[in-house]
Amino acid sequence: MTAPPLAHLPSSDLLLSPLTGWTRAHWEAVADRLLDGLVPFASPGLAQYRLPGPPSHSGVWSDGLEGFARSFLLAAFRIAGSGGRVGPALIERYAAGLDAGTDPRHPEHWPPIADRSQPMVEAASVAVALHESRAWLWDHLDDRVRGQVVAWLGDFVGADVNDSNWRLFQVIVEEFLASVGAPHRRDEIDAGLARLDDWYRGGGWYTDGDGRKFDYYNAWALHLYPVLWARIAGPRAAPDIVARHRARLREFLDTHQYFFGSDGAPVHQGRSLTYRFATAAPLWAGALADVTPLPPGRTRRLASGTLKHFVERGAPDERGLLTLGWYRPFLPVTQRYSGPASPYWASKAFLGLLLPENHPVWTATEEPGPVDTADTVLALPAPGWLLHSTAADGVVRLVNHGSDRLPPPPATAEDSPHYARLAYSSATAPETPGPDNHLALLAPDGTPSPRGRIQPLGAEGNRAASRHGGIETVSVVRGPWEIRVHRLDAPDNTAVREGGWSIADSEAPTTRTGPGSALARRTDGLTSALVGLYGWDLDTHGTVVPGTDTNATGRHSATPCLQQPVAAPLLVTLVVLGVDPRVTGASADVTADGTVVVVFPDGTREEVSGAPASPPGPAPGGRS
Repeated sequence: MTAPPLAHLPSSDLLLSPLTGWTRAHWEAVADRLLDGLVPFASPGLAQYRLPGPPSHSGVWSDGLEGFARSFLLAAFRIAGSGGRVGPALIERYAAGLDAGTDPRHPEHWPPIADRSQPMVEAASVAVALHESRAWLWDHLDDRVRGQVVAWLGDFVGADVNDSNWRLFQVIVEEFLASVGAPHRRDEIDAGLARLDDWYRGGGWYTDGDGRKFDYYNAWALHLYPVLWARIAGPRAAPDIVARHRARLREFLDTHQYFFGSDGAPVHQGRSLTYRFATAAPLWAGALADVTPLPPGRTRRLASGTLKHFVERGAPDERGLLTLGWYRPFLPVTQRYSGPASPYWASKAFLGLLLPENHPVWTATEEPGPVDTADTVLALPAPGWLLHSTAADGVVRLVNHGSDRLPPPPATAEDSPHYARLAYSSATAPETPGPDNHLALLAPDGTPSPRGRIQPLGAEGNRAASRHGGIETVSVVRGPWEIRVHRLDAPDNTAVREGGWSIADSEAPTTRTGPGSALARRTDGLTSALVGLYGWDLDTHGTVVPGTDTNATGRHSATPCLQQPVAAPLLVTLVVLGVDPRVTGASADVTADGTVVVVFPDGTREEVSGAPASPPGPAPGGRS
């Protein structure tokens, strides 16, 4: 079977959707393309989808289950959203797969649910899909198949679960078992929900387990699954718990809307980025639970914008497949657990299809997102982040002074480029590896120091700060500019290097260097610049470090850098990303009491005496 190309999408509707042109029909068309693209890779009994690509550490047997479970989630949203009018073939396909996969005597049967095993993750997708498509699938399965499904899911009861978002997989599966009258343990459901409360840090932010693990799992797991659990539980769900989850989701969405660039790209930070447009899932969840603070036209604009962004850049590809990567295949955005079907957690983005065609999210005229209309600064004390976006280029920048995804002390782990950088954006991706957005002390052999564990010192107004090792950094932002004030406690005669933003393109960016400065520019005008303002040797030219196949957003990349043989105790740097590359007029000076006075290129003056006054905590973020 050959799936139709995405060139055959419905025509744009610029009256209903003046920003993206996309409507519900576009979402349905992309869903159908994704589902059709999987058919050539289905096993004969339809219980597994074994896609091309390197296997995960769980092996091809588990990966085949992953292909079924994650696409079943998409199929369920498509079936339920159409009221079953998708035709019998799709329903029969997944009914047959359920029969074969849960029959332990069938050659395609699924691996069992064992302690801390990948089938736990996939079982949650199966349970959600069974619930949402219940009227068209579960209710029509014969008793033998239902018994097999219950027996397979039932291995979750009493099992040992990773202490992270995985606790919610147990909540989902056992609540589904409860909904069909099967054995389950209410104490395990309650314990999983209670653990979620332990991880809540305020302002709509959960950490994904102990430590400072802030990323999109807050969006597509820790906020999403409580909404799905409440739908499965119905009257069994305690009203106070549901209300608490919904209030937190509402607060989160008020922030999450700022994470999307005007071109639809989400900020590129954290793990599992191959899930791509799953970042839209909580937008729909807020509407589904009737708690969103966003106007319906803005919800659709943001969600459609991010789906359209990836579709126009080759995801899905010409076969209708989502590959391991961001736009093109790019394995550095994956983890050991990533298999060929892992990207299909993006199916969560299609949650909005559960909302009826006449719901305001589908019928209201699109409204601009916050990045479309004004420059914005948003401080997020809980994760230790600072967002600043500019309407002129539609770019969102995230300054990171709080998320390192390291286990709690005394355990240690290596830096990840998706957590250890000082900044991330909707228009760029980190080098893997590379010097970008990192201040490093250099060993005699040139080895850079890691950032390691981040100690957040606060985020308030237009500044945020943190400490790592012997370095304290305060970031102050305005428009496309960030000024970093670094105070270093380094051994004598230690070299230092700072990297700016890495930009990437299909062609090598153009570059320019000068005394104490460096610049790289893409063909579309997006520019990265780095300028030493204080403590840097202005007699030394900056450099630009090239990269090939080290960046998720393009094959050729370039990172402006400054480096000198002896680190000064105070370094001040102007870091620029945008279509406005102005750097002239920026300056820094130090008063007698040690206060650093910085001036931005537009003449705005700021004083930095140390870290922001507010410590990290659950206080709501500031906004300007």
